[in-house]
Amino acid sequence: MDNSKNRAVAPGPEPSPCAAGPAIAGPAAHGRIRAAAASRVRGFLGAWRTALRISAISFRARTQYRGDFITALAMGLAWQTSILVFATVLLTRFPGLGGWTSGGVLLIVAIRMLSHGGMVLVFNSLIMIPYIVQQGALDGYLIRPMPVYRQVLLYTFPLNALGDSFSALLLFAFAITRVHLSWTPLMALYLVAAVTGGVLLEAAIQTLVSILAFRSTIPIAVFMWFDRMIATFGNYPFSILPLAARAVLTYLLPVAFVAYLPAAVLTGRVASTGVPQWLAYASPAAGPLLYILARYAWFRALRHYESVGG
Repeated sequence: MDNSKNRAVAPGPEPSPCAAGPAIAGPAAHGRIRAAAASRVRGFLGAWRTALRISAISFRARTQYRGDFITALAMGLAWQTSILVFATVLLTRFPGLGGWTSGGVLLIVAIRMLSHGGMVLVFNSLIMIPYIVQQGALDGYLIRPMPVYRQVLLYTFPLNALGDSFSALLLFAFAITRVHLSWTPLMALYLVAAVTGGVLLEAAIQTLVSILAFRSTIPIAVFMWFDRMIATFGNYPFSILPLAARAVLTYLLPVAFVAYLPAAVLTGRVASTGVPQWLAYASPAAGPLLYILARYAWFRALRHYESVGG
């Protein structure tokens, strides 16, 4: 008689709870990750909306005083126009400058002015940090939910930035007609990167200078001195400067990375700059790198800040 039907079948091994874990926890984990990412995106966009609202309110407040509004615009235009007039007179008397054509020199000036206009538009309030610290207003910034650095940037709307940016755009349009370059999409992207890098490089310098206000009383003239250094030496080819000055303004106070080196790349004059070729082509990256380092140093200094009251 066949007993196979009555034979007991040995039960197989029970499934391990760990084996079923990933299949069950996987979708839940991915859902949490997506929710966290969506929350970060909403927070980022919300922060930008808040900053834009504050800037709009500050702009409307500044426009309420017509005399102040017109004066600030006029001063921005007058200062940048004086640079343009000086460069134009210099180039009309001399066909070139330091081996550069008049169009090449104007391109240097245009990139520098565009970078400066962007820096003033976003980061100009950094020069107010000494005043903010001396008045004790920074103590209030520390207890608000918005980051302190962002609150400083939103301190006031820089009306003079409108004049700076307008004159820079006019000069850039004029320089394009004189430089005679065959523009490609890659060159246009490099120009945008160069201007962005120049904005962040100037912002990095001003951020580092503002750290001094956490430790001691410094005048706004210190910020203006660095601004004038960039404005004075950043508008012309470094080939007209002594070798020692070129080294200082390239490796110590990196003015060359704002406009001179990017313009040399665009016009094909990298060999005449005296810096390694890779460094000239990578010059737009100097601004973001220095700005990241400056922000890190700024936050470290803020941790050791002591109130004006002790």
